[in-house]
Amino acid sequence: MTTEDRNTELTQWVKQQLGVEQIHIQQLAGDASFRRYARIEVEGRHLIVMDAPTTHEDSRPFVGVNLMLAEHGVRVPKILAYDLDRGLLLLEDLGDTLLSDALTAENADALYAHAINQLIDLQHTPILSDWALPSYSQDKLISEMRLFDQWFLPYVLQRDLTTDESARLVQVYEVLASHALIQPQVVVHRDYHCRNLMVLRDETALGIIDFQDAVIGPISYDLVSLLRDAYVAWPQAQVQQWVEMFWQRSQLKGQLANVSLAQFEQWFDLMGAQRHLKVLGIFVRLSQRDGKHGYLGNLPLVLAYLILETLHHPELAGFGGWLRSTVLPAAIELMPEDRVMLESLL
Repeated sequence: MTTEDRNTELTQWVKQQLGVEQIHIQQLAGDASFRRYARIEVEGRHLIVMDAPTTHEDSRPFVGVNLMLAEHGVRVPKILAYDLDRGLLLLEDLGDTLLSDALTAENADALYAHAINQLIDLQHTPILSDWALPSYSQDKLISEMRLFDQWFLPYVLQRDLTTDESARLVQVYEVLASHALIQPQVVVHRDYHCRNLMVLRDETALGIIDFQDAVIGPISYDLVSLLRDAYVAWPQAQVQQWVEMFWQRSQLKGQLANVSLAQFEQWFDLMGAQRHLKVLGIFVRLSQRDGKHGYLGNLPLVLAYLILETLHHPELAGFGGWLRSTVLPAAIELMPEDRVMLESLL
């Protein structure tokens, strides 16, 4: 089906769902997937249509997770209609204001407090019997980290890894996976960051989008996504305050009751290393496989996070030293515009 044919099918489907003859459609910027979004204007109101071609996307997880979260009061867009066989969904319009666009030094504390409250609510969501979330298993955690040596390292080093380097990476992946699996296991969004949270007019709760890949996994995972975000960075002291806020509020909600702040901070760092290994690989893959080159500009920040996460943990000391001695110099040569920031990590 051509793009024109698909647009015609989408338009006719929306008209049928709404029972109208005329609608105005405005295409919106997409994300890292094959999904497309458009804003529908009809009779003075706005809605969103999600176009998720079944050849590339399965919309059932989106619907299942949405209904599960909505039933628990988590602020997700209301689903007005869907056709899973066509991959078309009609949704409530949460507006245009991403958290990334709204954040300032003055409002960050308040907005992150709202984001942390929403995250804790999300983590306490009861699992519906008719929608079983998959487990963030050891195999899944390690397969994600393997994106680092499959995509990021060849891009930066411009060579194959030695046998010793490959063996050391396997050990690092196993250590990080084991630390993830000993944490309390909760509902995990998997991309809970500033571009997937919406600031809503007349609401304190933040709208949550892009939740279809949710799993049951480590309690620190989404907090890492939020506070060590690939798209925005905050001073470490401020991040530390927000980590402590989450820990305190989680304890009040019955989570982390027997977990010290020091233990949780260790989990937070080691979970961050797992996530950032994955993200570095994903960003290079998006560029090289999918032609989405804009993500390459976020590599320096994510690499900086990864190196900082290795500094205070003996299990990662050798890996951190290798990153600074081998990977970082190659990254500086590849990304000279970020030389000052990267050289500060040497």
